[in-house]
Amino acid sequence: MPYTKTIDSDFAIVGGGVAGLAMAIAFQQIDKDFVLFEQAKKLKGIGAGFGLAANAMRALDLLSLRTEIEQIGYYLDSYHILDHKGGLLVSPDTHAISEKYEQRNFAIHRADLHLFLLSKIKNQKLQLSKKAIRLEQHVGAVTLFFEDGTQHTSRFLIIADGVKSPLRQQLIPSSIPRYSGYTCWRATIDNAEIALDKGTETWGKLGRFGMTPLTNNRIYWYACINTTPDNPIYRSYKVNDLLRHFQSYHDPIPAILAQTKDSELIWNDIIDIKPLKHLAYDNILFIGDAGHATTPNMGQGACQALEDVAVLLDELKLEKTTKEAFSSFEKRRLSRTKYITDTSKRIGEIAQWDNPVFITIRNLLMKLMPARLAQKNLDKLLSVDFMKY
Repeated sequence: MPYTKTIDSDFAIVGGGVAGLAMAIAFQQIDKDFVLFEQAKKLKGIGAGFGLAANAMRALDLLSLRTEIEQIGYYLDSYHILDHKGGLLVSPDTHAISEKYEQRNFAIHRADLHLFLLSKIKNQKLQLSKKAIRLEQHVGAVTLFFEDGTQHTSRFLIIADGVKSPLRQQLIPSSIPRYSGYTCWRATIDNAEIALDKGTETWGKLGRFGMTPLTNNRIYWYACINTTPDNPIYRSYKVNDLLRHFQSYHDPIPAILAQTKDSELIWNDIIDIKPLKHLAYDNILFIGDAGHATTPNMGQGACQALEDVAVLLDELKLEKTTKEAFSSFEKRRLSRTKYITDTSKRIGEIAQWDNPVFITIRNLLMKLMPARLAQKNLDKLLSVDFMKY
């Protein structure tokens, strides 16, 4: 029987990350009734930096946000993959990419993006300190139950509460996060002494080290090391431990670590979820990491979340019921997000090789790879028009 009790809103969004905030902005643009629930007491964008590739910038353009975000992002005119001595392995032609896809690639601090997106949302539409722990799906409604004992019933539910989503795991018990095989440290530091002006990622036997300039003269860096999940040794690592580990890597990696304070370190294991068979479940839809969490090896986590929002906004503008829009969204997104999750997983496995023989062969092949082949994966990623059926 149809749900006959009080409906609190047409839409509920769970999760105040990039996907949830962007979805709220999209709902405002088409005058949808919604409430956004976020478990944190304050939205501040926990994390460091990430990339907004050309496909993400196109999605932001469709959401009428691109021009303003370009002002807070750092334009990446180059991004090289290096060996541990600093030798060049791969150098994509980012200028050509920008011209070909009529969008530029940016790096941005997560907090900067979160604060920007948050500034676009009406205060009354956002409820903080609301951790959704379970749901009940009815005919024509979904009821959310929160940790504080309250509940909220909406006609439709957008789940955007990340890779560890308890709501996804309730609906799909097999969708527990899977460990990648490596753990990661991140930090954002001052760039005054380093004067970094280009993005690079270094592949070596001891792990990977990436660095990217950000606006306001900052550097975002990350380091990945192979290990078992939740390793207590690495959980307690400080900057000096990382400095000893990566001391044989090329400049300015030791200098960047030396400039970092222990209080600036963010540590977590790298995880994703096995691609789901469905994103739409009647009046419930998964977007962002809740629906297709990927490892960060292609820099596509936030980018795919923004694509999700652009596609769903496109569907909701058509003369369809919301359930039909959810179903069409799934058809348009499943194969693309699966490709990115699977490809990113493979890239991470190859980049984290620690066998010296395999590394030597890999690096040689990368150096010998023709430029047109080096661009192939980028072309597949960026040339797919996610706005087409």
